[in-house]
Amino acid sequence: MLSTVHHHRALLLHRRPRLILPPKTLRLLTPKCLFTSQALTHHPPPPTDATAAATSSSPPTSQILSIRHALLSRQLTAVEITESYLTRLRAAEPRVRSFLHVTEEENVFRAAEEVDRKIERNEEVGLLAGVLVGVKDNICTADMPSTAGSRVLEGYKPPFDATAVRKVRELGGILVGKTNLDEFGMGSTTEGSAFQVTANPWDESCVPGGSSGGSAAAVSARQCVVSLGSDTGGSVRQPASFCGVVGLKPTYGRVSRYGLVAYASSLDVIGCFGTSVADAGVLLHAISGHDTFDATSSKREVPDFTSLFTSSNNLKPRPLQGLRVGIIRETLEDGVDAAVISSIRAAASHLEDLGCSVTEVSLPSFSLGLPAYYVLASSESSSNLSRYDGVRYGQQVAADELTSLYGGSRARGFGAEVKRRILMGTYALSAGYYDAYYKRAQQVRTLVKKSFKAALDENDILISPAAPSAAYKIGEKKNDPLAMYAGDIMTVSIHLSVNVNLAGLPALVLPCGFAEGGRAGLPIGLQMIGPAFDEVWNKFSA
Repeated sequence: MLSTVHHHRALLLHRRPRLILPPKTLRLLTPKCLFTSQALTHHPPPPTDATAAATSSSPPTSQILSIRHALLSRQLTAVEITESYLTRLRAAEPRVRSFLHVTEEENVFRAAEEVDRKIERNEEVGLLAGVLVGVKDNICTADMPSTAGSRVLEGYKPPFDATAVRKVRELGGILVGKTNLDEFGMGSTTEGSAFQVTANPWDESCVPGGSSGGSAAAVSARQCVVSLGSDTGGSVRQPASFCGVVGLKPTYGRVSRYGLVAYASSLDVIGCFGTSVADAGVLLHAISGHDTFDATSSKREVPDFTSLFTSSNNLKPRPLQGLRVGIIRETLEDGVDAAVISSIRAAASHLEDLGCSVTEVSLPSFSLGLPAYYVLASSESSSNLSRYDGVRYGQQVAADELTSLYGGSRARGFGAEVKRRILMGTYALSAGYYDAYYKRAQQVRTLVKKSFKAALDENDILISPAAPSAAYKIGEKKNDPLAMYAGDIMTVSIHLSVNVNLAGLPALVLPCGFAEGGRAGLPIGLQMIGPAFDEVWNKFSA
């Protein structure tokens, strides 16, 4: 069985990894290759005899594909794999606190047993069979609470699964629990949860990022194989950077938002976390596609990402020959830590060694993205969160008349950051201020979108830091919302370059180095940005 009792620090690399990028690359998912585990994240614990065959194939090993191979070759059972991850989850959870709700073990093992029975009967099983999946708690699950990290939804159990969750289940994925987040996704540290603060597995005194900090920490601590998060303003990519895992934000419309608790509907997307690009790609393929329940979901054909994976042993000496990479100049200037700049420039140099042509590009409108984003996101949240009135959902405060019931329920149910953004959004949409704020923010969106389009016309991908620093201490910025807002600029601004709306571009974050901190350093993430619906760059897949 997989080793499950090692402390997370046993997984750390003891030297800085160099960035290993795919052959015949992709825009985001690295077609025709799997990254080495060393390049993608810290090493997993060494396998025991029971799982040696499942994990001893030449690196990089996709955990999902390794599990599938072990199951179909009868080297492991789904029950054994499940017990392995649950043991690690139980051991790590008191320190990391990734989960707001853990699935009853009886239900988890029942699902694993069903996978084993299908295999025993030689029935076909889905690509996620036996794979333990964490789900961010703002994504609806019919059999578990879905609180969005807020007291206003405490105890709420949806009567349905989100489309992404349903697809995971249909492919045999086993939901292990609901992960922690900043309330309604409004935050970048996971300290904004109404229930608990999640720790970074690399250094438990640091934040895991947010708002999908629980999902990132759970994958980083090997409490589950992969996880689902949501990304409104960097909420998948920044935690992936802080926790040293792969984070994939797909194109807006690639994945159905049905069942995702709405924060800012024109920005929200469901994204993926994994320990390898391959795992993120497999999970994305599983949840992608048009959905009649979401009018914004795209009818574009979903590429078979899994058919594009091959071993890194098959790489040519310069596998990225001809790839044009633009490094965004404004992301490496004032306000970005020296260690981050050094790691990104080292990654760019390595890309050149692999055959890329790397040039600096300037996006003069880059800094305009942050204020425009917060006007638009706050305005949309003001509208979306008006439904939480204490009558239809969640907690209700006793009152003699309806207005007091509404006011009391919202005052008690919402946290400080949520109230702050509702107030900002309501103000921006109010009579006399709409043109000055909301309309102007939409105009700025157009300017930023044009500048990114121009940059991507000249480059195949754009790269930047995923965050201006490595993970910082818990409590360090909790009482300074402006500092946290400013920290979003690296990830938020790319949302302003879409053809359709702010969340149009896909982006991938993968570990590329370390900054000082903890016992073995804190991870730094590289962000790769591509055109809409180009998660796989077909030009470089033969």
